[in-house]
Amino acid sequence: MEATVLLLVLLVLAHSSAKPLSTEETAKRLKAERYLRRFYDLPAGLLGAQKSSDVMRTKIKEMQSFFDLKVTGNLDANTLEVMELPRCGVPDVGEYNHFPRNLKWPNNNVTFRITNYTPDLKKADVDRAIRNALNVWSGVTPLTFRKLYRGNADIMVSFGSKEHGDYNPFDGPDGLLAHAYPPGKDIGGDTHFDEDEHWSKDSSAYNLFLVATHEFGHALGLSHSSDPGALMFPIYSYGRGYPLSEDDIEGIQDLYGSNPNRRKVKPKPDAPNKCDPMLSFDAVTELRGETIIFKDRFYWRLHPQMPEPEQTLIKSTWPSIPKKVDAAYENPEKDLVFIFSGIRMWALNGYTLAEGYPKYIHKLGLPKSVEKVDAAVYIRDTGKTLLFAEEDYWSYDESTGTMDSGFPRSIEMDFPGMGDEVDAAAYHYGHLYFFHDHVQFEYSYTSRKVIRILRTNSILNC
Repeated sequence: MEATVLLLVLLVLAHSSAKPLSTEETAKRLKAERYLRRFYDLPAGLLGAQKSSDVMRTKIKEMQSFFDLKVTGNLDANTLEVMELPRCGVPDVGEYNHFPRNLKWPNNNVTFRITNYTPDLKKADVDRAIRNALNVWSGVTPLTFRKLYRGNADIMVSFGSKEHGDYNPFDGPDGLLAHAYPPGKDIGGDTHFDEDEHWSKDSSAYNLFLVATHEFGHALGLSHSSDPGALMFPIYSYGRGYPLSEDDIEGIQDLYGSNPNRRKVKPKPDAPNKCDPMLSFDAVTELRGETIIFKDRFYWRLHPQMPEPEQTLIKSTWPSIPKKVDAAYENPEKDLVFIFSGIRMWALNGYTLAEGYPKYIHKLGLPKSVEKVDAAVYIRDTGKTLLFAEEDYWSYDESTGTMDSGFPRSIEMDFPGMGDEVDAAAYHYGHLYFFHDHVQFEYSYTSRKVIRILRTNSILNC
């Protein structure tokens, strides 16, 4: 009896000495547990606090690895931010509980039927979005899709909210957008869209065509991709979609083969790897205290309070600018970032396009022979912006809005030690940082000499 009482006292003391979680921390952990149970097969009702904590950390690491986050096993800010993003409701890892691996439709003529329509769009717009989404997949495979108007089709398309008949409920606005089941009998292939979302045919709300194309990938047998540039990446982005990435095409053709009657579709490039030793940049600029680095269709955000760079599609943040950026710079006094692509330029006030843009780059005073700007950098100490094109550069006076006389001048002559071409440029505290191919030059603007030579991606913590 005495031993039992002593054991109870020790248990109470041990429990009381543990630091209690705050209400906010408890809410975050519960939300994370729900996310990991749904998408990463976190088991429910584990016995033992230590075992529960260990399994939770393992699943957090699994999720961080999938999204190319820093793998810590902790619920850090970046991990929680990804958990908040709108996404597909299909798990990222593991198999559907009642379906075997590598499912595909047994023949290449697949039927579909739209059982109901969203009031957000005209019926014809829904029909067009669904048909165009299926055409994306038929364009790279031998698959054909035939629409049924009654009876049971292979792919039954419907809109519903919360619990909608499959015991796999939606969660209201944002969060889960849609889900689909892999090929098979009964519910296999069926594709459901959350009616609590607002659906659109553009970027004003969730684009039905893009979400449907992703979900039909599941209905044809594809799982999620960890490539942020792939259509089958689980997070919604308006900039992601057609044409397909190499990863998407390889996946679907591994199941069904290529389309012998169509010309080869050129895939989008994969998302760039920040630690690729041969990585080069397209453009670098500041934006309200952050550093923005453009590469292909993507950009990285670096912020002093962010432990890891965040990679995002350009179009998902700025739908109105091109998906390929040649050069960029910030004028902090005007609170504008200028983006160059080809012979045009855009001005961004934060995340919105400034009125009157785009404009032609020749409005700055560049000769018509210049077809694109390779790099641009604003020198706050002088109020000048340097514009680089091929082997020459110009100096633009921001206060007068005119090009300085005596230009163009030779890059190689005026910036000795760093070659004759520039891909991107930045300026910090009296030093210019020039990027060319996979090399970064730290250049003293006052001493006019190269101080250090680094790898381009050293700025990305590589």
